[in-house]
Amino acid sequence: MKYVLVTGGVVSGLGKGVTASSVGVVLKACGLRVTSIKIDPYLNRDAGTMSPFEHGEVFVLDDGGEVDLDLGNYERFLDVTLTKDNNITTGKIYQSVLEKERIGDYLGKTVQVVPHVTDAIKNWIESVSVIPVDGKEGPADVCVIELGGTVGDIESMPFIEALRQLLFSVGQDNFCLIHVSLIPVLGVVGEQKTKPTQHSVRELRALGLTPHLLACRSAQPLLETTKEKLSQFCHVPVGNILNIHDVPNIWHVPLLLRNQNAHNSILKQLNLSKATPPDLQEWTKRAENFDSLTNSVRIAMVGKYVGLTDSYLSVVKALLHACIACSLKPSVDWIAASDLEDDSAVLTPEAHATAWKTLRNAACVLVPGGFGDRGVKGMILAAKYARENNVPYLGICLGMQISVIEFARSVLGMERANSEEFDTQTPDRVVMFMPEGSTTHMGSTMRLGSRRTLFQTPDCITAKLYHNSEYVDERHRHRYEVNPHMVGVLEEGGLKFVGKDESGQRMEILELPSHPFYVGVQFHPEFKSRPGRPSALFLGFILAAIGQLEAYLCQHQNGS
Repeated sequence: MKYVLVTGGVVSGLGKGVTASSVGVVLKACGLRVTSIKIDPYLNRDAGTMSPFEHGEVFVLDDGGEVDLDLGNYERFLDVTLTKDNNITTGKIYQSVLEKERIGDYLGKTVQVVPHVTDAIKNWIESVSVIPVDGKEGPADVCVIELGGTVGDIESMPFIEALRQLLFSVGQDNFCLIHVSLIPVLGVVGEQKTKPTQHSVRELRALGLTPHLLACRSAQPLLETTKEKLSQFCHVPVGNILNIHDVPNIWHVPLLLRNQNAHNSILKQLNLSKATPPDLQEWTKRAENFDSLTNSVRIAMVGKYVGLTDSYLSVVKALLHACIACSLKPSVDWIAASDLEDDSAVLTPEAHATAWKTLRNAACVLVPGGFGDRGVKGMILAAKYARENNVPYLGICLGMQISVIEFARSVLGMERANSEEFDTQTPDRVVMFMPEGSTTHMGSTMRLGSRRTLFQTPDCITAKLYHNSEYVDERHRHRYEVNPHMVGVLEEGGLKFVGKDESGQRMEILELPSHPFYVGVQFHPEFKSRPGRPSALFLGFILAAIGQLEAYLCQHQNGS
C-alpha cells in the first residue's frame, strides 16, 4: 500500500479536505485506485453528537457511520463509498485500547501512548486502507490520509508519532507527505510572507516528519521568488511547491494540481511506474461549464443553522449538482427560520420583514434536517406558504415532519398537532419517537445509514424521478418519525405517503398530489448526490422551480 499524508499548518480551515480529495482525483485520473482516511484528533467517538455550529454538518455513510464532513468531500470527489472506519478519532482509538486493556490483551503491561496507542493507530490505518471502497475487488493502490487540525496541536501528537512510525515501517518509497500551509500577504506592501510556513515545517520536522511537497494556500498565485525562498528554508524542491490559490469553484483545485505536475512529484516519491498521464477531460469540462453559467435560480433555504453554511454542506452541494444539470447557478437565500415567526415581527421587525420578502422572492423552498424546537414555528410557516402558493417544496427529515405538522394543523384542523420532540403532551401526535430509540444516549442511537424505501405507487412524482424503480436505498439519520396511527387521517385529507419502509409502518416519502411539487422525505438524499450524477429528488426540485419538471418526466417516460 502506498500512503499520501496531508497535514496542515499555521491555521485551520485552509482546505486540507479539498486538497486531499483533489490529490485523490488526480491520482485516480492517472488510472490508480484510491481510498482515503480522515483522522480527527478530538475525543468524541464520532461526529454524531457535535453541534453543526461548531463542526459543520454530520455526514452519514451507508453503514450508518456519523462522520466528519470531509468524508463527504472524499465520496463526492472520488465517487467511492466509505465506511465509518475510514474516519479515525482519538475517542475511537482510546476506546479500542481501553477495551483491550480491560480484557487483559496487554498481559499486565503498563498501557502507554507509545507503543500501545500509536500501535493501535498504525494497525487501524493499515487494516482500513486495504478495504475496497470503489466496488471492485482487492485493495486500492493509494490511500490518502488527512490529519485534522494543525501541526503542533497537543491532541494530534500521538497521530504524528504513529504516522512517523508508519513511514519508518513501510519505507520512503511508499510514503508521500504533503503539507498544506498559508502564505499571507501583509500590509500595503503586499509582500507574500513565508515565515509562518517556515515555522510550521520546522515544527513538523522536529516531530520526525519532513514534507515532500508543500501545498501553499494564497489569495493570488505565488511569485517565483516566494517559491525559491520556501524551497531554501523548508528543504523542498521548487518543483514540489504547489500553489493552491483562490479559484472560482473548488472543482478547479484538481486542475491546479495537474497543471503544476503534482501527480509527477507524488508518483516519483511513491515509485509508481504503472500510472498513466491524468485524464481529467470530464472534470475540466465540469469546472469550465460552471464558470460559464449566467442564469440562476433562487432557492430559499429555511433552517436553524444558517449562520454557518458548512452546517448544510451536502445540501448545498446537492443543489449545485442539480442546478448544473439544468445549466443554472444556484442562488441560495439563507433564511433563519426564527426570523419568519410572529415573535420576530415584534422583537426584530427588520429581520422579520427581510425574511418574508426573501421567501416570497424565491422560486422554491427547502427545509433541511435538524434537531430541537428552535425555529420550528418559522419552518411551519414556510411550509404553509409553499403549500398554499404552489411553490415547489422539498422537506428533508425534519422538513418532512414539519410539512406533516403544518398539514394536520391547517388542513385537518388539528390545532395542537405536533411532534413528540417539541410537545410531549400533544393530543395529536402526528410525529412520534421511534420505538427502538434511546432516551438516555445521544450517539449512534438513531435510525442511521442506508435503508430501503419501497414505492407504493408508480404514478407518484418521486418514483418517476427515480427512473420508475420499485425501491430506492437512501441514507437516514433521525430518531422521530410519522406516527403510523395517524397516516389514515392524513391520507384522507389529501396527503399521500408514496414511499414506505419494508415493514410498511415507517413513512419515508410524502407528496401532495394537488400541488406541482410538494415532497417530503424522511431520508437524506443529499448524501448520495455526486457531481455529474445529481440526486433525483434535488433534480426534480430544481426542474419544478423553473417549470420544466413535467416536460422532463414526459421525456423520461417516453424513454428518450
